[in-house]
Amino acid sequence: MTSTPPELPGLTRTGVQLLDRDQSILAFNERVLDWARRPEVPLLERLRFLCIVSSNLDEFCEVRAAPHLSAFQNGEHKGLYTVESFEAITVAVRDLVARQYALYNEQLLPAFEREGMRIVPHGERDPLQRRWVRAHFEREVRPLLVPVALDPAHPFPQVANKSLNFIVRLGGKDAFGRANDIAIVKVPRVLPRLIRMPERVSGGQALFVSLSSMIRAHLDELFPGRVVDQFSQFRVTRHSDLWVDEDDVANLRTALRQGLQQRHYGQAVRLEVSAGCSEYLSNFLLEQFKLPAQALFRVPGPVNLVRLTQLIDLVDAPQLLFAPYKASYPVALPPGASVFARLSEGDVLIHQPFESFDGVLAFLREAVLDPDVLAIKQTIYRTGNDSEMLALLREAVSCGKEVTAVVELKARFDEEANINWAEMLESIGAQVVYGVVGLKTHAKMLLVTRREGRRLRRYGHLSTGNYNPRTARLYTDLSYLTADPELTADMDQLFVHLASQSRLPRMHKLLLAPFQLHRQTIERIAALGQAAAQGRSTRIVAKMNALTDQALIEALIQAGQQGTRIDLIVRGACMLPAGLPGLTDNVRVRSVIGRFLEHSRVFYFRCDEEESLYLSSADWMNRNMLRRIELAWPVTDPQLRQRIIDECLVAYLHDGCDAWDLSPDGLYRRVAQAGGHGAQNALMARYGARQRPQE
Repeated sequence: MTSTPPELPGLTRTGVQLLDRDQSILAFNERVLDWARRPEVPLLERLRFLCIVSSNLDEFCEVRAAPHLSAFQNGEHKGLYTVESFEAITVAVRDLVARQYALYNEQLLPAFEREGMRIVPHGERDPLQRRWVRAHFEREVRPLLVPVALDPAHPFPQVANKSLNFIVRLGGKDAFGRANDIAIVKVPRVLPRLIRMPERVSGGQALFVSLSSMIRAHLDELFPGRVVDQFSQFRVTRHSDLWVDEDDVANLRTALRQGLQQRHYGQAVRLEVSAGCSEYLSNFLLEQFKLPAQALFRVPGPVNLVRLTQLIDLVDAPQLLFAPYKASYPVALPPGASVFARLSEGDVLIHQPFESFDGVLAFLREAVLDPDVLAIKQTIYRTGNDSEMLALLREAVSCGKEVTAVVELKARFDEEANINWAEMLESIGAQVVYGVVGLKTHAKMLLVTRREGRRLRRYGHLSTGNYNPRTARLYTDLSYLTADPELTADMDQLFVHLASQSRLPRMHKLLLAPFQLHRQTIERIAALGQAAAQGRSTRIVAKMNALTDQALIEALIQAGQQGTRIDLIVRGACMLPAGLPGLTDNVRVRSVIGRFLEHSRVFYFRCDEEESLYLSSADWMNRNMLRRIELAWPVTDPQLRQRIIDECLVAYLHDGCDAWDLSPDGLYRRVAQAGGHGAQNALMARYGARQRPQE
């Protein structure tokens, strides 16, 4: 398996040294961690943000660390990955991890205790609590544990990615008189990491026991006749970026399913142990996993902070959570009225999660139930395991409609769910295709063909985000419903292209990657730069999740040097340094980190009074532009365009609470104005006050 190499940070043709991509990803996680630090954020939400950072770091190591580690082990000092690059990201990750645990131990745990919640360690349990813990251990945990003492017949076991395990050093001899001193205890994933004590032993308080503490307290009982001299919990992170050679497999779905079985046992890239783990045990583990000492992380707490999110569900404390936000039903869709009839009057924009994803579900549901609808086509990238949309597609097949699903099997960490949905849809008669060999289908579109009198009419949905009802409540995205004949004809041609691999005809309105989207975006930026050099007023505002494509970055820098004023709202990794005197003076970069994950992609271009705006599924990354099927589409309705400008661009450029500006020194600094308002809070206030339709 190999991972996609990052773009090389180097000196551009415009004389600007780009920022390091991996360091920029880690800097994004520092901004997320800031939410866990803020005392004004509800306590359990602070814990949630802490766990999000831990999950993000896991994924960073799973996807980004392996080539750096290999370069370090091979002593490489030139190229994309080097000894120095490994050492740099290790220092940055170690610093972030240290701040996570300091926050957890010094701020969050004391705050939990002040609220009457405690994770009680073994040494602080009273006799009644210890008896309950022992009984729970004997009944629920011990039957699932199989301690393995290592010897020539019992080699070091396979340890799954990110699983909880214990390593034990034993004194004395085993039943056969041998002095084998190392044993491993693998902890099944099915066991909850936190267990709440019943009221009869907690005294009415919210007291919890961690699974690792429970096992630690009874380790000696797993090895009768031996003495537990040393022990530590440990967790190994493995390279998990699934890859198959699509040109060399007969069945991509089968190859991916086989690859999924191996994902949990890829190359080890990081080892986490308890802070008190002995050198003897940590060195033994490093040797087993073939890792250098620099890949060892000693943590003063649980080795998997992610699993602490269970605490949020184990307590009934709404005052320690964000006030519930109920999205309003899309204002442009009259409740109970036909979506098709509404689209005949004009396009509809839905701003999620401030407006409900229910509007998209209503569109598909009407298509499924309408006898005049003949065909439904949809791309599937991330939908989740339990998706109402896919259930509706299944119902559409049963209603006799032609259903085509373009399923992207290689959606990272969602491969298994997508394979299962593909097999289910195929089994009931839907036409399932897997896109284009070598390219991920990342475009989000849904197309309905309906008979209206003597003609067929198409209705479409395009989106910056996934067809996942759960993330639609957590991510900011824009859904676009349209009956525009040219736009829907383009969508139909793209579906035909994905299914048949036939030559793509000239598009009317859609811009597609890997065809013309990259080139035309660069040309548009360059044209504005040339106009600015001629003294015209030009402006670019682009909102995206990441900016790492070097060609686009160079185009932006040059346009800025020619006089175009550029604002970039980039949530995560950004390799373009802003505000460098004489180089990027006209470029401003900011990141907004709010309650919801920023996910919408909006691109605005203006020359004098002429303006254009595009929505897109693509970030400005090399992989999106050249190695994926992506789309961008223009918003031509003046009112909808102005609404997007106001809500997605202007509001974020004036955010005085949750925004971070990138400084010329490459560091992000939070914009914390006195009485400043966050863009997301303003949008929640605007849309949350609207009445939802009656159920």
